[in-house]
Amino acid sequence: MPGRILIVDDEKDMLALLRRMISEERDYEVITENDPKRALERFRAQPVELVMTDLKMPGMDGIGLLEAVKKLQPKTAVIVLTAFATIETAVEATQKGAFDYITKPFRQERILLTVDKAMQWQEMVRENLALRQALAEKEGFASLVGASPVMRDIFERIRQVAPTTGTVLITGPSGTGKELVARAVHQHSLRSQKKMVTVNCTAIPQEVLESELFGHVKGAFTGAWKEKKGLVEEAHEGSLFLDEIGDLSPHLQTKLLRLLQEGEYKPVGSVVTKKADLRFIAATNHDLKTGIREKLFREDLYYRLNVIQFELPPLRERKEDIALLSRHFLAQYAAVNRKSVTDISPEAMQVLMAYEFPGNVRELENIMERGVIFCRGHSLSVADLQLESVSAAAAPLLSEGQTAETPFREAKERAIQYFHLQYIRRLLEQYGGNISRAAEAAGIQRQYLHRLIKEAGIEATDFKSKE
Repeated sequence: MPGRILIVDDEKDMLALLRRMISEERDYEVITENDPKRALERFRAQPVELVMTDLKMPGMDGIGLLEAVKKLQPKTAVIVLTAFATIETAVEATQKGAFDYITKPFRQERILLTVDKAMQWQEMVRENLALRQALAEKEGFASLVGASPVMRDIFERIRQVAPTTGTVLITGPSGTGKELVARAVHQHSLRSQKKMVTVNCTAIPQEVLESELFGHVKGAFTGAWKEKKGLVEEAHEGSLFLDEIGDLSPHLQTKLLRLLQEGEYKPVGSVVTKKADLRFIAATNHDLKTGIREKLFREDLYYRLNVIQFELPPLRERKEDIALLSRHFLAQYAAVNRKSVTDISPEAMQVLMAYEFPGNVRELENIMERGVIFCRGHSLSVADLQLESVSAAAAPLLSEGQTAETPFREAKERAIQYFHLQYIRRLLEQYGGNISRAAEAAGIQRQYLHRLIKEAGIEATDFKSKE
């Protein structure tokens, strides 16, 4: 369905000109209004995807209309048009949430390019919202993003495990999303109406952690001026998530073992035993079996915790998810920062696909947030990523030749990825994003081309305007 555009300008000739410029070349539904207050009333009655407004108008200026539109529908794209081009007005319009800023007189090409970018951004916002809603409603994993086989398996196991009472142990390197899995388990459990209390076993000093977990009575130690409830009691009938449990002291491991075995504990300084009804979820980036061999972690506690295990792989081992995650974070931070960044350049995606991500998904998220903030256009470039150095694995892919430092199999896989990326982009450019025609010309099945497009992190719709 074509998008709807509302153009507001007090000059009727300008309205007619803009309508003709857009309607002659595009299928968008164009609505015009020469009174900004009436335009706002029309917008209230029937919102549109894009508002184009003159800056200087009687009764209400473009900045005022921009603010009113954003208050009613924050996701609506607004383009400000003006013959009074100053840095101050440009900055003000941008700060108020304008998608772009165009000065008069303008050419049709400039108008069409900006309108297309705004409508593409709106489409991406809608798709992202729809995807998140679908995941939340149907899959229940709105915060977890991934399409790789390993992530699909994790989603399925969460659905199986969550409604049970089994204790869950989540392992994997830092930044892989262990807490997100824990939250998904809780949200789909029979305890979802109660709290999930998170305890970071490394963030709280060990000498304080016992009191934080189990609470204390008045006078239990110096400074215990009054009785305090612990996090275990706070999580009663809900879930207790013990993050980085591999760093727990031997003394607290003993206390936790009793809680797991008996469902009982004593606040610090108390002789009264309390009962706890909890779902236990634990996570660690340590190898607990090594900890057992080195006498750093109790074996009996390990087997109490390890009833159901989720092992999260590093991001470099599920590269199929990099493009999906990158676009997910791009949309998220573009919306948060009110930026009109809608795409990732092929070169930037190439760098991301080749990067090793020692910080895993958390590092990718940070890279994308930083990139969105510093991006000055609509497409994220390699420079915007601000990676001090592309990993050694990426370097051969970006250079003319390969080096002997890269294993043959690795080099071959990256070369194939690069070929797919470049070939598919040229193919889609040639056939205006028409997948059927592109597949026929390439001599491959349409379904196979779909898969290659997905793996390359390309959006076929980006090429539609070139038909």
